[in-house]
This record gives sequence, C-alpha cells and structure tokens, in this order.
Amino acid sequence: MALSLNARTRLLVVSPHPDDESIATGELIQQVREAGGEVRILLLTNGDNNPWPQRWVERRLRIGAAERRRWGERRRGEVGQALGQLGVDPSALQALGWPDMGLTSKLCNDFVAARQAVGACLDAFRPSLVALPALGDHHPDHGAAHVLTRLALASRQGAPPELLAYLVHGREGEVTGRVKLDSSVGMHANKLTALACHRSQMALSGKRMRRLADRPERYQVVREPHAGPLATVLPWQPSAALRPWLRLTVADGEAVRTWPWSRAPVTRDGQGHYVLHALAEGHVGPVFAKLHMYLPSPWIFDRWGWCEL
Repeated sequence: MALSLNARTRLLVVSPHPDDESIATGELIQQVREAGGEVRILLLTNGDNNPWPQRWVERRLRIGAAERRRWGERRRGEVGQALGQLGVDPSALQALGWPDMGLTSKLCNDFVAARQAVGACLDAFRPSLVALPALGDHHPDHGAAHVLTRLALASRQGAPPELLAYLVHGREGEVTGRVKLDSSVGMHANKLTALACHRSQMALSGKRMRRLADRPERYQVVREPHAGPLATVLPWQPSAALRPWLRLTVADGEAVRTWPWSRAPVTRDGQGHYVLHALAEGHVGPVFAKLHMYLPSPWIFDRWGWCEL
C-alpha cells in the first residue's frame, strides 16, 4: 500500500515518550510537511521515569520527585528541538504529562478521563492520518497507548482517520500488513539529526537509538473491526507456576476490567485454550485483553502484552 500525502493530510503522531516521534515517524513527518500537510504530536508522558540515563548524565545516584520532574522538563524541551529540525513548529506539540511507565495504570484506573483527554485532541485537530504505537510493542506504555487511542477513536462520530501502527520495541516480523515508507537519503539524515536533539537519551543509549532509527520506517495498517461475534479464545497458555501472580485485563469502549488470573472469567476448551466469557452479547467496537504479571522486576518490557479480540 502506498501512502497518499497531500496538502489536506493532517497527521497526528501519538508518542508515549519523548524521542518516539523521531525514531518511528521522523521521515513520515517530513513527508507530510513537504506535501503541505499539517502535523501534531500528542506526547503522553514526559519520559521522566528514566533513571539510568539521568544518573549517567547528572552523575547522581539518588533520584527523587524533584529530579524526575526536572528530567521530564528537559526531555520535553528536547522534543521541541527535534520537531523544529523536522520542520514542525514546537507549538504543534500537545503534552499530557501522564506518568512515565504508568500508562497501563492510567488506562485501568482513570479510563474515562484518559479517553476524554485523547478524544479532545482528536476533536480539536481532526486528523486524517494517525500514527500510533503498535499493539504488539513490548513496552507497556506503547501497548497501552495503542489501546487508549483506538478506544478514543471508536467513541467519536464521523469518518475515522487512517491508522498506521509503528513498532519501536520488538521484532519487525511481529508486525504484519506492513507499509514501507519510501524516503530519501536527505530525509533520513535529517531524521538522525532530529534524533540527536534528544541529548539526554543519546548520552547513554545513542548506539541503540541510532540502530532503531536507522531501520526503514514501516507501518502496520490498522483496520477497525467489523460488527459481528468476537473471537474470545486467548492466545496465551501461562504455566501453572506463574498463575498466582498473573492478572487479566479487558478493555473496551465502556470500561477496563482487571481480575487475578484465578478469578478471571475464563474456561478451557477442548484444545486446552483459554476462552474469555466477559464480553457483552452484540458488543460493537474494538476489545483488547492483556495478560501481565505483578512482581517487582528490573525488566520493564511485557512478556505477553495485549491482544485484540
């Protein structure tokens, strides 16, 4: 599929953290601007819960609330510089300031207000094209951002925008139905220059970030589900040893519900798969489920993550 970009294109980039906009959509942003279209960035967090780069740059061990707040302000300032390099006025940045590494909790505990905040941005800008994180991205903030954006879109009236999902954390082969963005050497070089504006992150992780940004920009075309019965077979078969620490979350346009695995409304079918029984008959709109484990761990990425039913 080839993207059709012109002066009527209105691109909204949903960015969970500062630097995602440059890594994943730096060339798409430039192409929309070159075609005469408009761009807006919805930045969900300031990236303030980012202790190791902060310790490295500031040469400090202890990081409290004041230090995190200052770091987030620094990172948000870097987004403005990166956008300027990409040809976007910094005023096109809308920052919600939600908790970094807390978007899943935001989705679960403050769903209505969070959906309204994203919906207000959609209503104000009325995008024709939305670039959002892939549902299968391993970072929990990215998966939650996908779910929240999709549910906010489903609650709106009128023709939906085109949806392109980008992957930052994960293997490219895990995203199917991809659209490869054709670009130029100059645009790619300028994208890397924009990435370099995120100095707080490049200081410690520059090699990894350049590797991520060096990949061709590929997007998954997201199709909204047609009305009809939902597939309620879950894709996971967690081991018995882990089940005491697992929780199942289901999100739809009405609510977000969470259960300990032992109390989750699931049964096993004849093939040993888990089947979900929490969905209302005749439900319309996207429905998502997540399996996650609540145990302290230095590993921040999802093991199972989200699926769409």
